[in-house]
Formats: sequence, C-alpha cells, structure tokens
Amino acid sequence: MIKTPVAALCLALASLAAITATPASAAVAISVQVAPPPPRFEAMPHPRRGQMWVPGHWEWRGHRYIWMGGYFVQARPGYRYMQPHWVQRNGGWVMQRGGWARGDRGRP
Repeated sequence: MIKTPVAALCLALASLAAITATPASAAVAISVQVAPPPPRFEAMPHPRRGQMWVPGHWEWRGHRYIWMGGYFVQARPGYRYMQPHWVQRNGGWVMQRGGWARGDRGRP
C-alpha cells in the first residue's frame, strides 16, 4: 500500500518510464475479431504554421472501439506522417501505429 501521494507519483512515473523504454518492435499487437467502425467525419481546422493536422482514428480500449479525435503535430521537414490504421490479418484486425517516416518512401 502506498502511503503518500509523492510515493504514488514516483511509482507511476517509474512504470511509465518502463513502458516507454520498450522498443517499438517489442510492442504487443492486439488482434480484435470485430472490424473497426467507419471513420468519423471531422472538419479539418484552419492550418497552423509549422504544424500538420492528424485526422482521428479508432482505437481498441477494453472491449470496444473508442474514437480518438484529430490533433495538430509539429511538422518535421524531410519526414512524412503515417496515420494509425487497422489491417485485417489472420481472421482478425490489428492496429498499425502511426508515426514519422523519413523521406517519400517511408524508410526510417
């Protein structure tokens, strides 16, 4: 049992550090048997200088899909952003995480 808020915060930060230190290749892929719903329409906000809009997407949380709304990210010259998307594989659906890829061919 954690007795102080500071100790609880330290434990939470240590857990978060352990999660974020895991290499992307070691991430666990979750296969969902239910296809994701169609994407929701989101009106793209006015452009912001030096930023790009990332449209929303569906994520699997617990036992259902949850819509994650779009957001702005800082543009990275020489890179392109690959949006998260679902891929059908082995009779289920697997989330392909988004992220930045160098150049036009998507090579890291």
